[in-house]
Amino acid sequence: MWLDRLSGQSTPSTSPAPAQNRSFSPAPRRSSHLAPTTTRPAYGPRTSSLGLSSRANLSTTSLNSPRLPNGSSLRQQLSPPADVTDPLVVLQDVLGKRPENADISVDNRNDSTDVQNPPHLADDVDFEGLSLHAFADTANHDEMTRSHQASAQTVEEFEKGKEKFEDLHRSILVITTRMLHLFHWTKLIFFQACDDVLQSVQTSLTSFQQDLGAVSAEIETLQSRSTAMNTRLENRRVVEKLLGPAVEEISVAPAVVTTIVEGQIDSSWVKALDEIDKRSRVIDSRAEGSRKTLAMSDVKPLLDDLTNKAVERIRDFFVSHIKALRSPNVNAQVIQHQSFVRFKELYSFLARHHSVLAEELGQAYINTMRWYYLSNFSRYKQSLERIPIFVVDKTDAIGADPALQRASASKASQPSHDALSIGRRMDALRRPNLSALPSHTAEDNKQTQYLETPFLHFNLALIDNATAEYLFLAHFFSPAVGFQTISRHFSAIFSPVFALGHAFTKTLIDDSDDCLGILLCVRLSQRFAFQLQRRKIPVVDGYINGTNMLLWPRFQLAMDVHVESVKRATSSASGRGAASALGLSTSSDAAAKQSTAPHMLTQRFGQLLQGILTLSEDAGDDEPVGSSLNRLRGEVETLLAKIGKGFGSAAERKRDRFLANNYSLILAIVGDTRGKLAAEVRDHLESLRDSVGGT
Repeated sequence: MWLDRLSGQSTPSTSPAPAQNRSFSPAPRRSSHLAPTTTRPAYGPRTSSLGLSSRANLSTTSLNSPRLPNGSSLRQQLSPPADVTDPLVVLQDVLGKRPENADISVDNRNDSTDVQNPPHLADDVDFEGLSLHAFADTANHDEMTRSHQASAQTVEEFEKGKEKFEDLHRSILVITTRMLHLFHWTKLIFFQACDDVLQSVQTSLTSFQQDLGAVSAEIETLQSRSTAMNTRLENRRVVEKLLGPAVEEISVAPAVVTTIVEGQIDSSWVKALDEIDKRSRVIDSRAEGSRKTLAMSDVKPLLDDLTNKAVERIRDFFVSHIKALRSPNVNAQVIQHQSFVRFKELYSFLARHHSVLAEELGQAYINTMRWYYLSNFSRYKQSLERIPIFVVDKTDAIGADPALQRASASKASQPSHDALSIGRRMDALRRPNLSALPSHTAEDNKQTQYLETPFLHFNLALIDNATAEYLFLAHFFSPAVGFQTISRHFSAIFSPVFALGHAFTKTLIDDSDDCLGILLCVRLSQRFAFQLQRRKIPVVDGYINGTNMLLWPRFQLAMDVHVESVKRATSSASGRGAASALGLSTSSDAAAKQSTAPHMLTQRFGQLLQGILTLSEDAGDDEPVGSSLNRLRGEVETLLAKIGKGFGSAAERKRDRFLANNYSLILAIVGDTRGKLAAEVRDHLESLRDSVGGT
């Protein structure tokens, strides 16, 4: 039967097996074919038989429970209803104590304390006339009756739902069979797909293994080639380290060749020219020794051609700029600095590789600049000659008659002036930064000046231009030429200008007796010499010395004019009254003889003496100023002494007062002068004044 199969598939319970013998069971006995058979193996976890087996065990246990033999094990298999009191509890209530090892209450099983009497005991039990055993059997019989009745009801209900369970079992079997078939086909499909994937993977791995082998072979080939290349590279580096400097010294880059042949002459062209020059020097130095190689023989013709081309372009470059110097109204210093000084390396290169052409270009420059300076200074000299100059001649001498000065025709058109007073003429020496007067300003100047003004401006322009030209020559031509050659070049350029300057100076001083103006020119010339020394321009010393040789003799001649005029006045005073002889008095001769006031000649001499001493503050002992001044001073003292004799022997006191007043006037005029010569003159005058009793 189906129940037999279910009972055979049931899982053994963990509870103890029921007793085989029991004394009493109200249920009818049945055959013992429901006894447990051998257990069948359960289905795997991936099948549906697991749920079915568990359900079968559950149903089998519930169906077979009423047919178990009656006995003490029945109480272990079946639980009493919830509303029935455990007989042991009842017995405990009756006896009032708990039997030993009795399991009465689940809650008190683990309680090891002594059992106390229950708090509520029945005081009176009705045994209904039965003994204790009979009363207990009666209670037990009632409970068993009720239990068998409940079991009978369960069996009847099971019989009623048996068909339903059989249908359910058949449905489960069908579903299980279909699921088994589905699982089988799914497994077949899965395995087939896995086989296909694995086959594809195997094919890919096989192909990858073949490709990997090919790549490995290529890597080995590349590695061997890399090793060979590294070896060659290392060898090349060693060779390059040894041959690189030698090759670099004689090789010429194509860019350098292009620049030399076609490039514009600028800083990059100069750098390329320097590269060519270095290569040429290296090849020439090696060609002289024993290190000549085939590479040098191949490169040398190319370098020679490049050198010739560079020389040709340098020649054209300098010729064009030398021609530019001949343009009208051009500033030569601008061209010198922008075109010549900036490219001085070109001339040095030309002097090394073509010295003849370099000399020719130098001579062309010298001729051009000689013409340039001569023409410009000639025009400047003409502009300065247009400046009106005060005429100072013999009529302006100390002992000259003032009436002759007023009657001079050459002085009729010029404004009045005092030729014997230094005044503001010292500004030409005291101004620290004087600049030359421009040509157009000199031409437009209508104010009458003294002769030192055109002399100052002409020589300022000459000194400045000479300094600039010498510095240019020293910077441009060196080190191609030496110092002596540069000095000759400068002399060749400026010798006409120096001659023009000497002629101009001679023109200014030849007809002039202005000793103060001439001495001012001497001091200006000395100042120019000091400036040239600070600038380190020794090539102009010849011009300065030539100018001084023109000025000093003329200064002595001008001083001689004053000396002669005083001599003439002294000789004239011997025959008549001194006042009338000198033209210094408009009153009667008798009144002039009796006056002890200083005479006008003393005033004029004092002014001239003050100017000469002011200009001679730093004068040396070798100058002719002291000797000329002593001669003039002696003549003036002679004149004053002779005038003093005019007072007569009875008026000696007036004569001494007259002399003392004149000496005091001269000392008052020259009192502020400084220098060695001024101190000597003051000491001498003070001694003269003291000798006549003056204070």
